[in-house]
Amino acid sequence: MKFTISKQVFLDGLRQVVSVVSSKTTLPILSNVKIEAENGQVRFTATDLDVCITGVVPANVVRDGTVTLPAKKLVSIISELPEAEVQVDVNQRNQATVECGRSQFKLNGLPADEFPELPSFEQATVYQVEQNLLRDCIRRTEYAISTDTTRYVLNGISLSFRNGKMTLVATDGRRLALAETALDFPEEQQLDAILPTKAVGELRRLLDEVGSVTIRFTRNQAAFEINDTLLISKLIDGNYPNYRQVIPTDCKESIELPCGELLETVRRVSLLSVDKSTNIKLNFRENELEVASSAEGVGEAHESVTITYSGRPLSISFNPDFFMAPLKTMPGDTMITLNLIDEMSPGVLKIGDEFLYVLMPMRSPN
Repeated sequence: MKFTISKQVFLDGLRQVVSVVSSKTTLPILSNVKIEAENGQVRFTATDLDVCITGVVPANVVRDGTVTLPAKKLVSIISELPEAEVQVDVNQRNQATVECGRSQFKLNGLPADEFPELPSFEQATVYQVEQNLLRDCIRRTEYAISTDTTRYVLNGISLSFRNGKMTLVATDGRRLALAETALDFPEEQQLDAILPTKAVGELRRLLDEVGSVTIRFTRNQAAFEINDTLLISKLIDGNYPNYRQVIPTDCKESIELPCGELLETVRRVSLLSVDKSTNIKLNFRENELEVASSAEGVGEAHESVTITYSGRPLSISFNPDFFMAPLKTMPGDTMITLNLIDEMSPGVLKIGDEFLYVLMPMRSPN
């Protein structure tokens, strides 16, 4: 195999895939990136057996071939090369010679036939989604994914395609984030799946502002085709909990709040937080929201926001990081609705029918 390629194109292609390579693998082949050169293109593939990413870049292919090379080491080398053409020449012993200007490196590779094969998606259920819509839904939910490995079905995002909607849900038991968007697909093509955390992060990274993504599902795998890049992931085996039953429907107060101003206020007031037990207190009075916090031995903070509110005086406390998490994903000029029942019941943040966030309150020491 032999090809020449721009240093930056080479580096971009490698970086697109090598983030899935694990440094803790016991299988040497999984530390390598598979490189295939043919028809004026070079394809890079990396996997940890759970998530796989493959992508192509243009190159001047002199001699077709395939090899696997140490992924992280190759990225380190290409990163330090000057901005010029890079030549890669691989001999029959899977040794690659990388040349650029006056620099030359020799890297020992492994045979490509030892690299795991990609699964087949011939009998898959297929959906077409705009990239920006899927990316926004992921951003609005992924922060609520559980990190508790004993609750493995919560270690990912629930993806549901039902009733003309694509719905993404994540929960860790203390909060629940739901984002959905209308989507056109056949009525009989209903589907539920759980995409694991690592795949969620890689998918968000790959998604762009424009264009569409083709999604394919089999019983235990999902594939996301984004331009010239393909992400494949195993799905979490199990049933996601019935999250609808924990969403309060009998709210007594509904308050419109300015997202950007509220975020900045909570961020400032929560500066006194000393540990995860510190909360912020939302005190609702006529046309005013006071955000307050205090920390023993540190001090206290208060800040007010002008709002439209004519209900009864109400105070409720939340974890500040949990409360700010969804606000950080919204444009600053967004108006968000906070639905409340009482001081001890979950609060619900909503934006129309497209986003919903359920958050358990904290017991206030005050």
